[in-house]
This record gives sequence, structure tokens and C-alpha cells, in this order.
Amino acid sequence: MVITQQTPGLIGRKIGMMTVFDASGRARGVTVIEVAGNRITQIRTQDRDGYEAVQVGAPGKRNRINKPEQGHLRKSETELLSELREFRILGSDAFEIGQEIGADQFESGTFVNVTGITKGRGFAGGVRRWNFRGGPKTHGQSDRHRAPGSIGAGTTPGRVWKGQKMAGHMGNRRRTSLNLLVVYSDPDRQLIFVQGAVPGPRNGTVIIAHGRRNPLSDYAPPVFNLDQLVRADVDSDLLNDETDQIEESVIAEKVDDVVTEDVTEEVDDVVTEDITEEVTDPSTEEDSV
Repeated sequence: MVITQQTPGLIGRKIGMMTVFDASGRARGVTVIEVAGNRITQIRTQDRDGYEAVQVGAPGKRNRINKPEQGHLRKSETELLSELREFRILGSDAFEIGQEIGADQFESGTFVNVTGITKGRGFAGGVRRWNFRGGPKTHGQSDRHRAPGSIGAGTTPGRVWKGQKMAGHMGNRRRTSLNLLVVYSDPDRQLIFVQGAVPGPRNGTVIIAHGRRNPLSDYAPPVFNLDQLVRADVDSDLLNDETDQIEESVIAEKVDDVVTEDVTEEVDDVVTEDITEEVTDPSTEEDSV
């Protein structure tokens, strides 16, 4: 196996799923993973161990750890950690024991592999566990609707093949989702938004490692910075205020023009009426004669 990564993975806690919109307006269903409290607990070097790696510890659900693990964590002053995971990397000398690492290990637009323990479903039949079709619903079949059917031939091979799909325990298995896109990375809150589903229930422990796919070059992550959102709102408010002021000034000018025209017309009408009265008044003519 060729190791090309220079930064280790992280141990996180699955919070839940939500929908976000990236900068291009595309809706993406993401799983939110919290990666707070990750620390380096051990460093392996080529000279001493034969390979390069770092061991990462994080707070977990384990209430008690055994004495050897307690002594191991006491050396790195990380007694409060209970989940440990080793990651193969290049250049392990760049890290220190007790160093804290977080969500800044993964950038938006990169791909990761997420490992977790799937939800336990208990004992399940073949229809639920393996999507079997079931038996016929008619022709006298009264109790074969969800039966498994034949499980092998009689004389040859005369036995049941290993791995035959049957009813049994479902879930509670270690599974890995490969090459999931990191939609957004929030180092301030120690959150990573990963596109798609992740194995395990809510509050379950997951392991995030670097994927093998190359990062997206033209990916535009969502804008979750409240300062940017507030600034954008202020700018839009200022723009709206300026637009309102321009519209008010235009309306005021139109109103002034209309009022001026009305006053002018009224004055002209009054002057015309006065002149007409003076010309047509007979008393004025007799007095003048």
C-alpha cells in the first residue's frame, strides 16, 4: 500500500443529516460530523517502528478503559480520551504528542472515507435482509409469502454452500462509505459537512480518513459565515434605501410638475375669465361714452 497523505484522519461523532445549498445554488444532502477533542497520542517513526504513523485519540462513549490504556494515555497527558485510531501518513515527525488537530485537516471540495458501525436490526428474515421477492401469493400458498425457498440441490452437492443468503442477524457491522465529498469544513465549530449518508446512528462514533479521489478544482462551498451574511444584508438594505430614495425623488419631481401644471392652468383660466368679463361688461362701455 502506497501512503501519500501527510495529515492524519479524525475521530468524530455523527450528529445528523440536513440539506445545504452550495455557492452555485445546488442542494446537497449532507451528514454533519463533530470532530472536537482530537489529539495525537502516539507517534510511530520509520527508524523505531518500521513505518510512519500517528495515533489519534478522541472522547468517546466508553466509560472505563483498562489499566494498560490508562498508562498509555497518561504518558501523552490525554487521560480523558477513550477512542483511539492509528493513521498511516508521511512525515510523522511533523507532529507532537498531545497536539490538538481538528476540522482544518479536511478542506471543502476534497473526498473522504467514513467508517462506522451500522445500526443493529436484530434477527431479520430474507426479504428484509437480502431483498428476497418471497413466494407466490396464490395457487394455494398460505404460509410461503416470506419463506426463503430452496437453499440448495439434493444429491449434488448434497450440502448448503457457505455464504448462502438466509435469515439472520442484520446490521451492527463495520462498514465504510468511500469517496464522500466534503461540502463544508467549519474549524471554528469543529464540524465537517459530508455529502451523503454515513454508517451508524446519531451520536455514533465514526472515523474520517482521506479518500483516493482528487479534489474538485471548481467547487464553491456554501457561505455559512454570519459576518458575511450580515454584511450582505446590510449592503442589500443600503441598496434598497438608495433605490427608495431615488424613487421618492422621481415621484416628488413628477408631483411638482403636475402641481405646477395645474396651478398654471388655473391662473390662465382666471386671467382669461377676467379679460372676458371686462370686454363684455356694458356698464363699463356706457361709463366710457
